[in-house]
Amino acid sequence: MERLAFKMYLNEGQKEEYKKRHDALWPELHQLLKGAGVSEYSIFLDEETNILFAFQKVSGEGGSQDLGQTEIVRRWWAFMSDIMKSNPDHSPVTVPMEELFYME
Repeated sequence: MERLAFKMYLNEGQKEEYKKRHDALWPELHQLLKGAGVSEYSIFLDEETNILFAFQKVSGEGGSQDLGQTEIVRRWWAFMSDIMKSNPDHSPVTVPMEELFYME
């Protein structure tokens, strides 16, 4: 099981909308993530900086960011692109993070 972490950037004033959209996560996206081996996925917000911190446990070949070739993920990215910093293809701007400590 691999643990992945990355950060993304939420636009100012979009906390409630971001939470609302994720609380209503599309069932087909949830199924895709689970089928790809993502067993845990948490996203935290640092309200001082509007930085989102994401953490995943993955048993497949890669995490959620590796599913960008699928139609459902591309639609989700477009749906979310108005409330967060995004690339020209609507994918969220992400910065991988290196794990420096882990305690089980």
